Amino acid sequence: MSTKIQTLSGYYHEYQKSVLQPEEFWTRVADTFHWKKRWDKTLEWDFEGPDVKWFVNGKLNITENILDRHLFTKGDDTAIIWEPNEPNEPHLEITYRELYERVCQFSNAMKAKGIGKGDRVIIYMPMVPEAAVAMLACARIGAVHSVVFAGFSSTSLADRINDCQAKAVLTSDGNFRGAKKIPVKAVVDEALESCESIETVFVLKRTDTDVTMTEGRDVWWHEAVDGQSTDCKAEEMDSEDMLFILYTSGSTGKPKGVVHTCGGYMIYTYYSFMNVFQYNQGDIYWCTADVGWITGHSYIVYGPLLAGATTVMFEGVPTYPNPSRFWEVVDKFKVNQFYTAPTAIRALQAYGLEPVEKYSLESLKVIGSVGEPINEEAWHWYHDHIGKGNCPLVDTWWQTETGGIMISAIAGVTPNKPAHASLPLPGIQPIIVDAEGKELTGNNVEGSLCVKFPWPSILRTTYGDHERCKQTYFSTYPGLYFTGDGAKRDHDGYIRILGRVDDVINVSGHRMGTAEVENAINEHPKVVESAVVGYPHDVKGQGIYAYAICDMEGRTEENLIQEIKQTVRNIIGPIATPDKVQVVSGLPKTRSGKIMRRILRKVAEGDISNLGDTSTLLNPEIVDELTKHINK
Repeated sequence: MSTKIQTLSGYYHEYQKSVLQPEEFWTRVADTFHWKKRWDKTLEWDFEGPDVKWFVNGKLNITENILDRHLFTKGDDTAIIWEPNEPNEPHLEITYRELYERVCQFSNAMKAKGIGKGDRVIIYMPMVPEAAVAMLACARIGAVHSVVFAGFSSTSLADRINDCQAKAVLTSDGNFRGAKKIPVKAVVDEALESCESIETVFVLKRTDTDVTMTEGRDVWWHEAVDGQSTDCKAEEMDSEDMLFILYTSGSTGKPKGVVHTCGGYMIYTYYSFMNVFQYNQGDIYWCTADVGWITGHSYIVYGPLLAGATTVMFEGVPTYPNPSRFWEVVDKFKVNQFYTAPTAIRALQAYGLEPVEKYSLESLKVIGSVGEPINEEAWHWYHDHIGKGNCPLVDTWWQTETGGIMISAIAGVTPNKPAHASLPLPGIQPIIVDAEGKELTGNNVEGSLCVKFPWPSILRTTYGDHERCKQTYFSTYPGLYFTGDGAKRDHDGYIRILGRVDDVINVSGHRMGTAEVENAINEHPKVVESAVVGYPHDVKGQGIYAYAICDMEGRTEENLIQEIKQTVRNIIGPIATPDKVQVVSGLPKTRSGKIMRRILRKVAEGDISNLGDTSTLLNPEIVDELTKHINK
């Protein structure tokens, strides 16, 4: 039974059905999968708790629907095409049968080390096929994977290991990233100095970097899988058992572990992948994300492989060895669907058209954007020069917490509108509310974006801290899931995402809590207090602007700024490095001591024409000092 929408009238029909009869709608999709035991009840939910359960008491293993189910019909079809960092290194094509055998072997290797159902496993790896194998092997044996982007610092890695009390780390000797060779194993070793729960570290040989192997703990990947059986029985999982934890920044300094479960996540990533990208069997699909982010989970690994697709994994970066690399790879593999971030598009746009014009790109049928709202200029460049004006551009809005794409054009089915995410997918019921939480109906309205009904891949909790989940997502507007984003519904009823309304910055599609960056800045011994805001950035979408009150004794301002930036790099990682640091004598505060971030944002944006009434500040004179530094 096809669950793919192919006409605009079909979209409206399916959407209406999904809203009027959501349980029947999702039952129809779930019935296309293999279940060890069918569920007793499709949905139980309560947003006050919050408590959401889909396919209650259903039993399954997601990897049986990715691997076993495809063995007889698609065993010789390519599951993963891997393109390495260096263009002259051979690429790999892994069939569904080979993927099944690799997953089973590594599953058995983990079981041999005592890793089993419910154990947490950290994956801190480069973009190599083994990263996907690792995720699927964890799912196969019922272990809970938590992928950590391999650009995070040892401190950030240790925080995540300790929060989930992980039993094992899967890593590599090093990573290739453009012209750099990054010593990843050394970062893991440093992190583990403050972690007591780790029993085993599997190390993949990738860069031939010299590494220290701790006896009794560290094992080479190739030695661990050598001689292991290519069969491994899939663990029976409950639909609501944890599949993975993915850490995301929040408005406090401590990263929060978003929990996704087996059944609902499986259903939704498959359904959204097939529809948004209009995938047809035999197509070559490429998402350029890293598996360390939710996009890599849902739309490199789980969604495409559940659909029996051919998915491209790319180890490198868009500009190495030159800014033609993406387009070279599109032509090399005759890519049909291409999914990337506005940050990458803006960076490549800056090189002009010469790097693009060498390549035909005629295989492309769909192009997509993910991670942040795409600005109109980048939208048009991408649509006109990469899609050649012929490809639908799906501007997808979703979050780590939603598990899958929520609002997006369906390629070639629902209309595109520049810089608009457009319409919700079937099963998604977004609303726009005012400050009091009252729903704003009709068109030409603007407010906070919420969702009023659960969908299968909604987060279930934040690991080990359910109250935090409730406070973050379900307390601002009781009875609703609050996305943290502002949105506008235009005169056509299309939704445009306006960006964060809380203290989270979206840098190159990576969400970072301002408090997390402030905590890192405050670790510098000369920093007394700091405040961080986002500001418009031509390439990244948002940049990080930091204000720091400092003890200047023995330091020049220039040296101190560099030290502060380095401190953040060391504690969180390069991705969180402030673009600008302004050393100040004070911060604008209310009489109750609250920092007036609205003023700091205006100053960071260079817009001081409308700072509002500053006379009520505890220290109104500080505003003049801040604005003098605008062009510094």
